Amino acid sequence: MQASAEVFYQAATLMVVGMCFVFAFLGMLIVAIKTLIAPLASRYPDPIPESKLSDANTSQQQPTAVVAAISAAITQYRSMRTKTE
Repeated sequence: MQASAEVFYQAATLMVVGMCFVFAFLGMLIVAIKTLIAPLASRYPDPIPESKLSDANTSQQQPTAVVAAISAAITQYRSMRTKTE
């Protein structure tokens, strides 16, 4: 019984040491990436994409007949759905 307790103690110690090593390595990796990328990010910023949604609404208006047809279809769908429930 004493030998199994010693083996479990060694296993737990090895596990904790391994987890600490991985944690330290990942922490150093994050710090290294942040310090190496920060100067490049300020020198080469990402391009800002143009908004497609606002351009579509301002440049092309929907015909009123299409809007009326969609509104009528939505109203009819909602009225039929409330009747069946």
